Amino acid sequence: MSRVAGTRRRLAGAIGTCLALGLLAGCGWMGDDDKPPLPGERISVMLVDQDLEPDPQLSDLQVRLPPPYINPDWPQAGGSTTHAMHHLMVAEQLSRAWTASIGSGTSGRRRLLTLPIVAEGKVFTMDLDFEIRAFELKTGRQLWAFEAEPPGRDTDAFGGGLAYGGGKLFVGTGFAELLAIDPSAGKELWRSRLPAPMRGAPTIALGVVLAITVDNQTTAFDAQTGERSWNHTGFAETAGLLGGASPAVLSGIAIAPYSSGEVFALRLNNGRPAWSDNLTAVRRADAVSSLADIRALPVIDRDVVFAISHASRMVALDLRTGTRLWDRNIGGLHMPWVAGEYIFLVNNQQQVLAITRRGGRVKWITQLRQWEDEEDRTDPVTWVGPILAGDRLILGSSLGDILSVSPYTGQVLGKVDAGDGVRISPIVADGTLLILTDSGTLQAYR
Repeated sequence: MSRVAGTRRRLAGAIGTCLALGLLAGCGWMGDDDKPPLPGERISVMLVDQDLEPDPQLSDLQVRLPPPYINPDWPQAGGSTTHAMHHLMVAEQLSRAWTASIGSGTSGRRRLLTLPIVAEGKVFTMDLDFEIRAFELKTGRQLWAFEAEPPGRDTDAFGGGLAYGGGKLFVGTGFAELLAIDPSAGKELWRSRLPAPMRGAPTIALGVVLAITVDNQTTAFDAQTGERSWNHTGFAETAGLLGGASPAVLSGIAIAPYSSGEVFALRLNNGRPAWSDNLTAVRRADAVSSLADIRALPVIDRDVVFAISHASRMVALDLRTGTRLWDRNIGGLHMPWVAGEYIFLVNNQQQVLAITRRGGRVKWITQLRQWEDEEDRTDPVTWVGPILAGDRLILGSSLGDILSVSPYTGQVLGKVDAGDGVRISPIVADGTLLILTDSGTLQAYR
């Protein structure tokens, strides 16, 4: 057994409960012992992006963005096969248009994870019990519901997600299955087995459906028949974060991120690797912070791949060769948002940043709220997003705050209360902002 493998196995038992909850900072590792603390200064051993400061050489450089556009759909995780959506259009003043229940929301240790998608004028959702529902985007009226859970299963599962392409709705589940559904009527078209439960949502491109499982396997299926085309296997991990990322695809190359920190560029036609990289920690200060899991969706923009791991490593890679163009000690759990010559993201310290697309230099940083009780620094707050729409960055928080931040300066512009925690990134389609809360309430703003 290698030293790395042995270390991973020893870590698994210690952090398994924390990872199941998906709230690393909120786990009590030392129990409830009330003994007096040891004397001396307390210094965090978590990997912190300590070198992140605005670059003084960029102080006079203005942030310029492409003009906003109407995207009629949001057909899969990340909004498109490349996960690069640039600058979307929504109204300057937004108000709630409708709300609808998608079914079962977060309950106990089970976390609602699935991002809604939009296609054919419909919003498709999947609840905690793998019930798929379709709603009219304009009115929120429910059109149909479908049970994706296999008959006779009485065990809990998590993971999976939704994607749309070629006139079909694809559903990946925590029961190690991939389904195709008729999006007009909610009828099953085919069902195929996976080697293991899925981590995140599937990706569809050029008639191929890609699914990443919890044991770091990428499997390709024919979108028409459900037949398996090929399979690629990375290193298995005994510990990982709740949820997972979906592959990004451009020009016949699929970028597959794994919980091991590996990134593979796979040829879409046969699954053979074109190149690979690894986003493990530069410094390994403690067990949790050194987890290399890539939970954030990779982004492909103008033949450059942007990927970020939990273990404080963000890279820009050439799509064709895998050559590193730059890397920074930045860790995060959510998809970086690329627009023009800038990238916007939330890091592990709950800061929203603007960095340059070339070089990864920091333009500005805004610290978001980190604790529900800020005086005692208890009950950590987590943020999801951002998305860029209508000249503002939109983020959601576990407290239920929907925040607007200026992409030009980082200044907070406003806040709306969603009424419940938001742990799934907002999406935008046809000028409508969609928010899904922990309770399973879908909210539409126009």
